[in-house]
Amino acid sequence: MKAIWTGAIGFGLVNIPVRVFSATMEHELDFDMLDKKDHSRIRFRRVNETTGKEVLWENIVKGYDYKGKYIIMTDEDFEKASPEKSKLIEISEFVDEDQIEVIFFETPYYLEPQKSGEKAYALLREALKKSGKVGIANFILRTRESLCVLKAIDNTIVLNKIRFGREIKDPGELNIPSRVSIKPEELKMAIALIERHGSTFDSNKYKDTYTDSLLKLIHAKAKGKKVETPQLRVVHNKAKDLMSQLKASLETNKRRKAS
Repeated sequence: MKAIWTGAIGFGLVNIPVRVFSATMEHELDFDMLDKKDHSRIRFRRVNETTGKEVLWENIVKGYDYKGKYIIMTDEDFEKASPEKSKLIEISEFVDEDQIEVIFFETPYYLEPQKSGEKAYALLREALKKSGKVGIANFILRTRESLCVLKAIDNTIVLNKIRFGREIKDPGELNIPSRVSIKPEELKMAIALIERHGSTFDSNKYKDTYTDSLLKLIHAKAKGKKVETPQLRVVHNKAKDLMSQLKASLETNKRRKAS
């Protein structure tokens, strides 16, 4: 793996030199964009707006439009804005992980200690495990300040970027009814259905079946076979049918476990 960031974790007065690696990878089919007329590939080019000529990556710079004039920014300028955050993941506090709502979590990364920081890395990892806490920190990645959580998972400290509060949209604009009459029997049966499906989370048992189905469809089309579209219809049931649906769901679950 290739490191995408090099710096240090700031843990009190202790600095832990680390490298950051992406913890995830994409797993999806790669589709090309084609012209509908002759199936020629569509190419996207970086073009100079004035001359119409293509510009190479090495000749592209970042500019900020300030009162109609572009201020050119270099990599050094971005670091000068906050040199400590550009090279330091500064832990500001430790909290219980369940205090952070799932809507805030964004992207996970692995932290690897550099040789001079192996002992301090291990110390922080074990302290996080023992305390049951996660660290909250700020740092800059790719010219953007990020808020993040540091958590010990097995032998590794994982950094997970989380969103700032201002990035979360207010759900108040949604048309969600606040007062709905729920009968005690309905609630009891819904909880029973949840408990029947209760389990321990294991990500390995979940598979990307859509990609597999898509690949089968592509193979079928390649052989000239006609692919039928399965009919699926969303049924809007009345509230009075809830009890019968819940009962049927519980009975179905019973039969599955018995078979």
